[in-house]
Amino acid sequence: MKGKLKTPPEFSSEAAERAFWARHDSTEYVDWSAARRVQLARLKPSTETISLRLPKYLLDNIRQIANSRDVPYQSLIKMWLQEHAVERR
Repeated sequence: MKGKLKTPPEFSSEAAERAFWARHDSTEYVDWSAARRVQLARLKPSTETISLRLPKYLLDNIRQIANSRDVPYQSLIKMWLQEHAVERR
């Protein structure tokens, strides 16, 4: 470790923290030489794979929309499902 480490600020939200770390070098705040590798053997994926059959024209349309927004089509479908689920609550 070189020099004294800085203390990261208090964050008001996860978005604020993400923005901070996108602009700052973590080596100024964390002594990575003291880090240890761990294995999280019981950690399970937070997603579940499903199979969804869609008409080709619909999937092509979704892919075009996703391409125009520069996002993967599966991510776009997930965003739409999430938005609709929240609206229905």
